[in-house]
Amino acid sequence: MAYIIEMLNIVKTFPGIRANDDVTLQVEEGSIHALLGENGAGKSTLMSILFGLYQPDSGVIKVRGKEVRITDPNAANDLGIGMVHQHFKLVHNFTVAENIVLGLEPRKGPLIDIASAEKRVAEISKRYGLEVDPKAKIEDITVGMQQRVEILKMLYRNADILIFDEPTAVLTPQEINELMEIMRRLTKEGKTVLLITHKLKEIKAVADVCTVLRRGRLVGTVPVKTATEAQLAEMMVGRAVSFSVDKKPAVPGEVLLDIQDLKVKNSKGVLGVKGVSLKVRRGEILGLCGIDGNGQTELVYALTGLAPVEGGKIILDGKDITHLPVRERLEAGLGHIPEDRHKHGLVLDFRLDENMVVHNFQKRPFSKFGVLDYNSIRSNAERLIKEFDVRSGEGPATPSRSLSGGNQQKAIVAREIDRSPEVLIVAQPTRGLDVGAIEYIHQRIVEERDKGKAILLVSLELDEILDLSDRIAVIFNGEIVAEVDADKTNENELGLYMAGSVRKAV
Repeated sequence: MAYIIEMLNIVKTFPGIRANDDVTLQVEEGSIHALLGENGAGKSTLMSILFGLYQPDSGVIKVRGKEVRITDPNAANDLGIGMVHQHFKLVHNFTVAENIVLGLEPRKGPLIDIASAEKRVAEISKRYGLEVDPKAKIEDITVGMQQRVEILKMLYRNADILIFDEPTAVLTPQEINELMEIMRRLTKEGKTVLLITHKLKEIKAVADVCTVLRRGRLVGTVPVKTATEAQLAEMMVGRAVSFSVDKKPAVPGEVLLDIQDLKVKNSKGVLGVKGVSLKVRRGEILGLCGIDGNGQTELVYALTGLAPVEGGKIILDGKDITHLPVRERLEAGLGHIPEDRHKHGLVLDFRLDENMVVHNFQKRPFSKFGVLDYNSIRSNAERLIKEFDVRSGEGPATPSRSLSGGNQQKAIVAREIDRSPEVLIVAQPTRGLDVGAIEYIHQRIVEERDKGKAILLVSLELDEILDLSDRIAVIFNGEIVAEVDADKTNENELGLYMAGSVRKAV
């Protein structure tokens, strides 16, 4: 059997951790080949080696049957290999066309021929069903459209082997379905797709073959048609995984978070939140769902002090926090797991143990008389790393930037849940996490509810909203269009509310 890609006996070691331990991956031409594994299993490292971002310590790479040495991404591009990274590599104040041709700009004499670039981009986007506006600025288009731009960057460079690293982590359900269709179209055109993901549903929906890694080692390669989600999950984490959340009925108490007629402007200076009123009670999880871009982000920013409020009030356990700075909100009993872990969750240049105490480093036992106590800071991190299974090569001293995206997320969740605030704002808590980690994080969120905490859960994952929530509010165009009990609704009904097709008096 002829393989377009062969990575044979690949070994890659970083300080304190062997990311790839004698891994072999063989990919057939024209297939969608999924690479599945826990956070920190070595998936992204293996694909980064294939794309020339890292060099293997040992092992052989063959492309179209010939042994190659991929020294950098330019060498990968020359071999027809392209990669869409989990965090997009786009210049936000450039246009779509300018981003796509960057580094390979067509020229008329000494000048860049932008008209020719726009025409070529339009031709490629039409051919592959990836309609984009070549003249639109990146900062003005949706995340789903930005991902199309990343795909077009590869196609513009004539890539035949397309690597997608966690491509659905920031997409809405509708955009995920569109991306799956795009992948199918690409393989019909003769392209080969390598898909790094934790999402078993997506693998079952689109992949032909799945290779599973666990703790840097190859577990096995199986045809997707004959493997069940449960089997794939067990291969990934080494044990049976529960796909449902085990929780008792909520026993709601008094209102801890009272949002009254809140109005918040978005980044374009117009109201993104238009008079939202919600109450979250002690001992319950209120899920907030909606299509991305309908005001969820602005609402969370306003609640947590990251955006100013134009009108209305935020009452936390009887105290008006509407205009308090972030630090005082935290002191008043607010916790926040942010949707953007890089922007608001971590100081990437700090060590892991420093990030674990970033909210309370000024208190005992982490500091005494204004001097940091690194023994206490380190032991706190060691406890949380073990409790939440944060995979880090150098333990507490690991630079946060060097952790995989999923392990960065686990570190943030560990810090916020360990603080156990009275009101916890949870935005996209399991984005980028594997099924084993999701199961554990869901269990810990339910434990917080059962301790009498009030939790506002904001998620684009409808399964997560339905599984975790006691009540569900739906936001559309900056307004709450429905409030329903979680056990009395389903995905279809929520979908109608999310699309604005139906409203329910609240």
